[in-house]
Amino acid sequence: MLRRIAKEPDIDLTVLFGSDFSVRGYEDKGFGVAVKWDVPLLDGYNYEFLPALRDKATQSVTSPISRGILGRLSGRDGQPAYDLLWVHGYNTVNTMQGMLAAKSLGIPVLLRAESWLRDRSRSGVRLRAKQAFFAGLEQMVDGVLSIGTLNRQYWQHYFGDRVPLFDMPYAVDNEFFRKKSEDAAAGRRELMAELKLEAGRKVILFASKLQHRKHCDHLLEAYKQLLAKKEGGPEPYLVIVGDGEARAELEAAADGLNGVRFCGFRNQSELPRFFDLASVFVLPSRHEPWGLIVNEVMNAGRAVIVSDDVGCHPDLITNGVEGFVYPVGDIGALTAALRQVVDAPGLAERMGESARARISGWGFEQDVAGLRQAVATLTKKIAVEPASLLRADRAVELGEDASELHRMVARR
Repeated sequence: MLRRIAKEPDIDLTVLFGSDFSVRGYEDKGFGVAVKWDVPLLDGYNYEFLPALRDKATQSVTSPISRGILGRLSGRDGQPAYDLLWVHGYNTVNTMQGMLAAKSLGIPVLLRAESWLRDRSRSGVRLRAKQAFFAGLEQMVDGVLSIGTLNRQYWQHYFGDRVPLFDMPYAVDNEFFRKKSEDAAAGRRELMAELKLEAGRKVILFASKLQHRKHCDHLLEAYKQLLAKKEGGPEPYLVIVGDGEARAELEAAADGLNGVRFCGFRNQSELPRFFDLASVFVLPSRHEPWGLIVNEVMNAGRAVIVSDDVGCHPDLITNGVEGFVYPVGDIGALTAALRQVVDAPGLAERMGESARARISGWGFEQDVAGLRQAVATLTKKIAVEPASLLRADRAVELGEDASELHRMVARR
C-alpha cells in the first residue's frame, strides 16, 4: 500500500518507523517461530527509522518508544514541516507522542485502526474509563479512516458525527496474490506430492497462526463430523498451514485421521501455492477484527467459510454466494457449510468465481481514493482526484515497524 500511495503525483510520502525488528527477523509469539519476511518491506517509498529510547523487538504499548518525533515534525524555523499526520492505532506511547506533537504544531491528525464494538468483556469501570479516554482522543483527531462496516460502526459509536469519517478499505495487494495464485498452478503436482495428496479429493484449507482464539480445533472437530457422515465419494483432505501455541494439541486431536496434513509456518510468498490447492478456505476465529488472509485467498478464486466473529464478513462475504458465514463456535453449522461446499457439484468453483469478482473491487485503488478524499478535506492542498498541477509537498508515515502501516504525515 505504501508503494501504491507513493506513486500519487501530488502526495510525497515518507515513512517514519520506530523499529526495524521485522526487517531483521524476530520471534513471532503468535506463530511460535522465528520470522523473517520474504517479501520486500521497504522498497518503493521514502522511509526513516527513528532513534529508539526503548525497542524490545516487539509491538506493545511501551515498545518501541522513539525520541525526536516532535523535532522531526517541526521545520527549521519552528513551523510545521508537514501537512498531515496519519496514525495507525491509538494505544501506544509512540502513537500518543505523534498525536500530541502534531497537535502542538497545528498539524491535522488522521487515525486508522482495526477496532470494532465486539470487544472482549470489560467491567463497568473499565468501560467508563474507555469512554473518558475517547473524549480526550476526540480532541486530538481531525479525521478517521474506516476499514470496513464494523470499524465504521465503532468510530460512529465513540465519535458520532463530530469527527469526519472516510472509507479506506482494509485491503491487500490483489494483483500480487492473484498472479501468485495463477502461477502456482504450474507447481501444483509438486506440492501435492510433497504433502502426499491424491488427485480427485477436495482440500479444506486453514492458514493462520495456531492460536487458541483462531479455533482450528473447531474446524478439526467439524472435519471429523463431516467424515463420520460422508456418503460416498472420496474423502476431503484438511490442510493446516501455520504454527503456534495450539499445534501440539491439534496434532494430538488429529491422531488417526489420515486426511489431515500439518504444514507448519509458511512465508507470505508461499501461501498462494496452498490457496491453489484448496477447494475451500476456512477461518473459524473468535474476535478477529478483520482477517486479511480472507482477502488473500479470495484473490485465488476460492470459496471461503468464516465465523461471524471475523470482521471482514459484512463487506466481503454474502452467505451462500462467495462462501458461508456461520455463528462462531457452532461446530454443527460449520460442518453443514463444509458439507455443502464439499458435496454439491460445482458449488466450490462457483463460489470461488464470485469471491474473485468481489475482492477485485476491494483493493488499493479504493484505498487511495479514500485517502485522497481525507487529505483533500483536512489540508485543502490536493484535489480528491489526482491533478498534475497540484502538489502536496510531502507525506510521512510514522510506524512501529516496517511490517505494518502505522502513521503518515503529509509534508508542507
